Amino acid sequence: MGNCYFCGTQIEGPVYRRSECSQCGKELKICLNCEFYSPGSHWDCHETIPEAVRDKDRANFCDYFRVSSKDRSKPGNKSGDSHTQAFNDLFND
Repeated sequence: MGNCYFCGTQIEGPVYRRSECSQCGKELKICLNCEFYSPGSHWDCHETIPEAVRDKDRANFCDYFRVSSKDRSKPGNKSGDSHTQAFNDLFND
């Protein structure tokens, strides 16, 4: 399974339109979490979708959605991020 785009938490189980991340509460059925999301492709998708999805970070009704096997989380939201780790080491006991 992939990771939540917003916080990097691993996505467990099936994802439905109303599914939310257990860690940050953000919607999971979004283009940014999809296997077929491809910036620069026609409508940023590898599938032949009938119309563009404007809000890539909002839940949608796409029938092609499949949780990405890649880690697509935002830079800086990964637990192994060296800058985040350095900050935490500096200010945490």
